[in-house]
Amino acid sequence: MLNETMVQELIQEVTEDNEHSLTIIKCLLEGKITDEEISEEIEVRLNIVRRILYKLYDAGLASYKRSKDPETQWYTYSWTFEKDSVIETISKNYEEKAEEIEESLAYEEDNMFFVCTNGCRFKFEEAAEYNFICPECDETLEYQDNASVITGLKEQMS
Repeated sequence: MLNETMVQELIQEVTEDNEHSLTIIKCLLEGKITDEEISEEIEVRLNIVRRILYKLYDAGLASYKRSKDPETQWYTYSWTFEKDSVIETISKNYEEKAEEIEESLAYEEDNMFFVCTNGCRFKFEEAAEYNFICPECDETLEYQDNASVITGLKEQMS
């Protein structure tokens, strides 16, 4: 699972860590369940391990159980990597991206655009309100053929 590019990208995005996050998850999958065990195993400072674990937890990609040591009265956290949540999160992200592309495609197909030489872009209605003169730079607004944008969005969808 950790060899999958999409999984690696998700984990690195969530943890904001390209150096230790995958190694920490490998430890969890190999049976090291406490932050102290992981820290010792990979020789990384405990606070870095905890920071990554809590980011995974906040994203729903890890969970923990807290238990109290009867002798020391200290809490121990036993961590679990939530593989199913990773798949769900990737699916959700994919669906959201697909929806964004569909909305962009509909917007591009349903509108006519005009641009100035500086790249300011307006829908027909806005351009007409400004008498086809850019309100930001006073340049003439020219029709923009957005067929290539539409083609690009359609390619992203397939």
